[in-house]
Amino acid sequence: MSRLIRTFAVVSVFGLAVGCSSTADVDEASVAGARSKDPAHATSFWVDPASPAAEQIQMWEREGRKHDAALLKRIADQPTALWPAGELDPGPVIRAATASARQEGRTPIFVAYDIPHRDCGQHSAGGAADADAYRAWIGKFAEALGDSKALVVLEPDAVAHMVDGCTPGEYQGEREQLLSEAVVRLKQQSGTAVYLDAGNPAWIQDPWKLVEPLKRAGVEEADGFSLNVSNFQTDDVTKKYGVHLSKDLGGKHFVVDSSRNGNGPLPGAWCNPPGRGLGTRPTTDTGEPALDAYLWIKRPGASDGTCEGGPDAGQWWPEYALELARNSKA
Repeated sequence: MSRLIRTFAVVSVFGLAVGCSSTADVDEASVAGARSKDPAHATSFWVDPASPAAEQIQMWEREGRKHDAALLKRIADQPTALWPAGELDPGPVIRAATASARQEGRTPIFVAYDIPHRDCGQHSAGGAADADAYRAWIGKFAEALGDSKALVVLEPDAVAHMVDGCTPGEYQGEREQLLSEAVVRLKQQSGTAVYLDAGNPAWIQDPWKLVEPLKRAGVEEADGFSLNVSNFQTDDVTKKYGVHLSKDLGGKHFVVDSSRNGNGPLPGAWCNPPGRGLGTRPTTDTGEPALDAYLWIKRPGASDGTCEGGPDAGQWWPEYALELARNSKA
C-alpha cells in the first residue's frame, strides 16, 4: 500500500453535515458506466486500506481492545467514499486511490464537495472562494480521474439548499451553472459515473420541487442523482422517494447512501444523533431497476459537526464509529 494513500486518506476525507435538512463478502458491480449490465465489465468497489477505521483497528489491537477492533471491521472492510479536501488540490489523493483501485480491478467512490458558499455557513461551511476557483478545482479533480473507473457524487446539499432557500437567491444562478459545468467536465472522463446530489426525503418532502433545479444543475447529462447523503432515512423510504423523483426526471437512475441508516433517523436530530447503526452494505443488488446502488457515501465515524460532543465536521470520531458498528443489524 502506497505511502501516498496512507498520507492522504485521513487528512483529505471531509465529512458532511446536512445543514438545513432535517462481514460477509458482497458482490458489488461497478456503477462506472452504470447502464452496462455486462458481467465482463463488473468490478467491485474499492476498499481504502488506510481508512480511519483501518488505522483505528490497528491502534486498538495494540492497546488490547480486540473486541472493539473486531467490531470496527464492520466499517473498515466495506467500500466507502473518499472526500478530497476542498480548497486544496484534489489530484494527489484521487490519483493514489485510482491507481490502487486499478491494480485490484475495483472502482473507487469519490465525493466532490467544494461549491462556493457551501452548507450555508453551517457545520461544513467553506468551499471554493469563487466561481473561477471552483472551476479550477473541478478541473483538477476530473483530470486526476483520468480514464480510470470511478463513481463521483457531486456536491451534497447544493441543490436542496437552493430549494429550501438556505442558499441566498443571488447565488443560485451561479451555483446551477457551476454544477452543470461540473457534470459536463467530469463526464469527459471515459470511466466516470456522476450522480448529482438531491438531498433526502425528510428534507425536501415533495420530490417535484427538485425537478427543475436538478435539470438546471445538469442532472440530464449526469448518470443520475444521489439521495440520503450523510443522513439516516431508511432504505424503504428513500427508495420510494427516489423512484418517484426518477419518474419525474424521465427515468433517471439514482444511488442511496445507506452508511448510517440501519436504525433509521432520530426525530428532530440530524447532527451526530445517538443510537444509530450501520445500514445496508454497499451493493448494486437493489431489487429496483432505477436504483443503481446502495453506497456508503458518508464515512461511518466521520463527525457531522460540533454537536452531541463531536469534533469538527469530517473529523474521525472513533467512539461514534464504534456505536454505529455495535448497533449494526447487517
